[in-house]
Amino acid sequence: MKTRLTLLPLLLPILLAGCNSMPERDPAFAASLPAIPRDRDSQPATGGIYRPGQEITLFEDQRARRIGDILTIRLVESNDASKKTKTTTDRSTTTSVTNPTILGTTPQFGLPSGLPLVSTSANNLGTSLSSNTTFEGSGDSSQSNSIKGNISVTVADVLPNGNLIVRGEKRFNLNTGNEYIKLSGIVRPEDIDSDNTVESTKVADATIIYSGDGQVADANKLGWLARFFISALFPF
Repeated sequence: MKTRLTLLPLLLPILLAGCNSMPERDPAFAASLPAIPRDRDSQPATGGIYRPGQEITLFEDQRARRIGDILTIRLVESNDASKKTKTTTDRSTTTSVTNPTILGTTPQFGLPSGLPLVSTSANNLGTSLSSNTTFEGSGDSSQSNSIKGNISVTVADVLPNGNLIVRGEKRFNLNTGNEYIKLSGIVRPEDIDSDNTVESTKVADATIIYSGDGQVADANKLGWLARFFISALFPF
């Protein structure tokens, strides 16, 4: 019985990991709500159909222009990048110094006492140095990314020049985990089409995040030991 009680805390996280949790909201991409006029309820009824802040244009396209308005972003991202480098260096150096003659005498060194003076390269000041260095390196990298779809965002703020700061998030709860699409950026009103949509390629300072969690996402991740062997911390 004690063994079962000891293993229960260890098995509990595994059981909870198998449960499919609801998608979590990211406050950084939360929807923005329109500002409510402070004096909206205190304004006297005039009988008119126009009320400030609640007007609706009937003779122009309904495009996003105020805080809290909804705008649809068409995701049409497609990026291809490739890079190839090759470096080769070769350096060879040779230095030679002959045994000098000093006052008509060629100095000799390293001879035991009593032995005849023999001039060899082993016991004079002559020396030579030779070095050879060769380096060759190459690298090849390519990457291709593509994302298609639509995401509706809200206007978070209106800049003094009229540009719109937009942000939003789309969450999917699937049977194998959760999928998230997050987007934020700046949109020019002139780039908004008549159907209140704009392409993602026209969003300035764009941040587009496509991520997920759950069993499928975990299966595509390397374990911590495998990540160590391919990291810069591995010395070999």
